[in-house]
Amino acid sequence: MESQSTSAPTLASQGYRMPAEWEPHSATWLSWPRPDGISFPGAYDKVTPTLARMVDALADSEPVHINVCDAEHEALVRQQLAKARARTEHVRFFHIPTNEPWCRDHGPIFLTRAADPRLVVLDWDYNAWGWKYPPFDSDDVVPTRVAEILGLPVYSPGMVLEGGSIDVNGQGTLLTTKSCLLNPNRNPDLTQEDIEKNLREFLGVKKILWLGDGIEGDDTDGHIDDLTRFVGPSSVVTVVEEDENDSNYEPLRANLDLLRTMEIEDGTPLEIHTLPMPSKIVRDGQRLPASYANFYIGNRVVLLPTFSDSNDRWAVAVLEKAFPGRAIVPIDCRELIWGLGAFHCLTQQQPQA
Repeated sequence: MESQSTSAPTLASQGYRMPAEWEPHSATWLSWPRPDGISFPGAYDKVTPTLARMVDALADSEPVHINVCDAEHEALVRQQLAKARARTEHVRFFHIPTNEPWCRDHGPIFLTRAADPRLVVLDWDYNAWGWKYPPFDSDDVVPTRVAEILGLPVYSPGMVLEGGSIDVNGQGTLLTTKSCLLNPNRNPDLTQEDIEKNLREFLGVKKILWLGDGIEGDDTDGHIDDLTRFVGPSSVVTVVEEDENDSNYEPLRANLDLLRTMEIEDGTPLEIHTLPMPSKIVRDGQRLPASYANFYIGNRVVLLPTFSDSNDRWAVAVLEKAFPGRAIVPIDCRELIWGLGAFHCLTQQQPQA
């Protein structure tokens, strides 16, 4: 199916919108890491059991669609899942090659509406977080490949955007950061006004809330999914660092101050719940971007990255209050975070049409 470019009137005027993550899914998409990938240097075999636990935790929640490079890669993943005793009756494999496993950023963003066609795919441009990790040619075409397999229309906005850089409430408000979306390594020829126009026209949002900087060690230049997440139409959780000597203290406090001034699309002030930060994790001299905000909301579960930290239980308690109808599933991510991402970075939801 050929990619289509649109101009005003665009998808928003046709009734399309990006649903909130807690709205019903028909599937969760993953891109399984390749043994020769660069995301987990020297730790591939240590990371795959964590991915298997993630797949197993979604078994009672929804189907899981896994992108693999080819039949050989699929056989390897099946072996890894079997070794970890992960349930796989809900798993379906797709031979869609990828460079790296971060499906949130390179995968399809789905839009829905009430009329047919009810579901469409957005294929934003992708440049591996500002040309940091070439090659990314396979990652860049994943959304169009998924759309072809599902028989869905696909639209290309013609702007670089990763899924982890935005979060929506499904009713017209979007959260993002200036440090990422306005970074010249993404769309140097676009102004903030241009970017906001594209977000409104292609995602069906009316209000855009801009936070500032991200956390130390985040190679994405400050993705919102490590900072602040919608957990309801007008409520968010946001991470706060309690140690005044930590480099994350000031930027996270600044973001909290901004959130306290913000309203959603209908003028309702944000209801803010704070999440702690885990203790500083350093590996090979590098600060890793460990954050409890990088959780994934499934139909029946919330996958929470934990770090064998004294604040793990506090984070579980915050999310239990935010999602009373879902089971909070804490999974140790001390190996996974070596790849500089966690469960939200790995997943992309396909909403029910």
